[in-house]
Amino acid sequence: MKIICVDDEHIVLNHTVTLCKALESKPEVIGFTKAKEALSHVKEQGADIAILDIDMPDMNGLTLATKIKEVCPDSSIIFLTGFSHYAADAFKMHASGYLLKPVSSEDIQNEIDYALSHKAVSMPEAHIAARTFGEFDLLIDGTPVAFSRSKAKELLAFLIDRNGAMITRAFAFAALYEDEPYDRPMQKQFDVIIRSLKDTLKENGISEIFEMKSGAMRVVPEKVDCDLYRLLKGDAAAVNAYRGEYMSSYPWAMLTEAYLAENIK
Repeated sequence: MKIICVDDEHIVLNHTVTLCKALESKPEVIGFTKAKEALSHVKEQGADIAILDIDMPDMNGLTLATKIKEVCPDSSIIFLTGFSHYAADAFKMHASGYLLKPVSSEDIQNEIDYALSHKAVSMPEAHIAARTFGEFDLLIDGTPVAFSRSKAKELLAFLIDRNGAMITRAFAFAALYEDEPYDRPMQKQFDVIIRSLKDTLKENGISEIFEMKSGAMRVVPEKVDCDLYRLLKGDAAAVNAYRGEYMSSYPWAMLTEAYLAENIK
């Protein structure tokens, strides 16, 4: 992680740089007393976090932040100032953080954690991808697949959730229909849902992600790039992308969401 600190007061700047260098993540930290020098550095090297004093003579922090965002849009801005009346201007710029001097290492750590948690994390692109964080979608080359039946989409989501395990019709039915009886009419209705799912996958040329044997079915996890699977393997991008919401539309997904809340920190 690259951090730049900008403050025209040498003592304050050195203190801020020291606090940043002491962070557990051991970031690369560079300090500047002149805004123009800081901007030139960002143009050449980029920056993940920019901690900026607001009240500076050659270029104030608000202007500097705007220019940094122009050349490095992914940079997170944290304003550091001795004057609380700048807060409104900072918030208008959608700054990631706002600190009043003097600051402590805990203050810095909290604001950096917040800034990083709100960064847009790009997941690797794949031909077939399942996105489970928030709402569920199946994508082909980045375009969501349209399902003719919502229950067919939910069935696929449930199989994704089961991570390759073979699931019987009765078990899948119980998850999707909860208290409905698994009688003959409902079995026929569920058969329609399964056929609809298979037809949708076939129409989109991705039948290989679905298997059915002896009345049981599964998704083939090796054929799908899934954020959940990446998360469970400890993939950093997936861990950072997860915000505590998992397949929000489906009640049965709450069990996995609870597991993630307990085990993914």
